[in-house]
Amino acid sequence: MPLKIFCRVMGPVLCSTALIAYFASHSIDTVVVTTLAGSLLLQLAYFASVLFLIWRSGSVGRAGQRAEHFDSCKEVVSEPDLDAVTNEFADLHQRDQMLALSLLLP
Repeated sequence: MPLKIFCRVMGPVLCSTALIAYFASHSIDTVVVTTLAGSLLLQLAYFASVLFLIWRSGSVGRAGQRAEHFDSCKEVVSEPDLDAVTNEFADLHQRDQMLALSLLLP
């Protein structure tokens, strides 16, 4: 989030926090403390989001480097046996049918 948008959001949020605190407590001291606490929380959230974006961009760069490394490796991977996969699927399908029938019987 750009700083300009953050500042545009921060103003109305702090004003509404100040109004709510004033109508709830009728104390200017409480309004000042609440507004400062809200401002501090918003700034901490903004700082944390910037750190998260920096961390995520670094993670993406490292993932790209790992992908390039794995692409350069010439490892042969065997394909699964199609008959074994088909037989396993048929067994699962038959088991599911038996389970459905057993649920229907009293």
